[in-house]
Amino acid sequence: MATRGTIPRAELRQIAAATYHQVWWPAADTVRFESDHLPVWNEDNSTYLDPTTGEVLPTWDEALDTFDDDPDAEPFHVVRFGRQVDAKGVVAGSADADRCVRYLAKYLTKDIADCHTVESISQEQHVDRLLDALRFEPCSPRCSNWLRYGIQPENAKAGMRPGFCRSKAHRREHLGYAGRRVLVSRKWSGKTLADHKADRLAWVLETLGVDPTDDDQGDEDNPRSPVLSSVSSGSFECELARPTDPDVAPREQRLLRAVGEALKRRAQLDAVRTPAPSATEGAA
Repeated sequence: MATRGTIPRAELRQIAAATYHQVWWPAADTVRFESDHLPVWNEDNSTYLDPTTGEVLPTWDEALDTFDDDPDAEPFHVVRFGRQVDAKGVVAGSADADRCVRYLAKYLTKDIADCHTVESISQEQHVDRLLDALRFEPCSPRCSNWLRYGIQPENAKAGMRPGFCRSKAHRREHLGYAGRRVLVSRKWSGKTLADHKADRLAWVLETLGVDPTDDDQGDEDNPRSPVLSSVSSGSFECELARPTDPDVAPREQRLLRAVGEALKRRAQLDAVRTPAPSATEGAA
């Protein structure tokens, strides 16, 4: 996990030890419907019925209300940090920062099932058993597996069938994990993505010595001073380009172009942040 800012390591360990998250879901330890004996959809009332008695299954909200009358109720899941907390400070621009970014990018874009290579038959059988269990494990309030335990999923609709939830949590490449791996910024800093973009733009303009209110800034004879230009007239209509559009370059070319633009911007910033040699140093 990577966070921005400076936090004392002792305090960070205390926060990790005191942090937990409870998931209050109905119990899913007793199978009521399976195989061909499954709840039936009632089109008139948009609800699922018991195929034998015709009784309407409790809705998701009704199942949660039972917690209010049960003083011994316990959460379905309790998530905590592990015992090992290895906190390391990384300074921006250092070799460690580049290494950590590469490490995070590698695992944020990698399938969880590919993190550990299966090297024996027993390990492969273990993954198969895990997938078999995950097939009927509820993954969210909207999971169709709740019908297996006699509860209507949240926002139930026709055609839902236990064991056939389309969520990523049931797929082999995710092994039960289907949540977002990067939380949005407002969860941590109180800022939205637009706020962070504005902060980065302000930092770049300040670093380049650009006044965003000055339209005449820039000097053709000074490559270290960028020139800002804008369209003063004309009207445009924008629409999302399709891959089949004739003027859209192939994906490989667009990726290389984006990488080239990023390298160019980094070189421009490095040129501005690196002080120019003085006349004395040039003569020496």
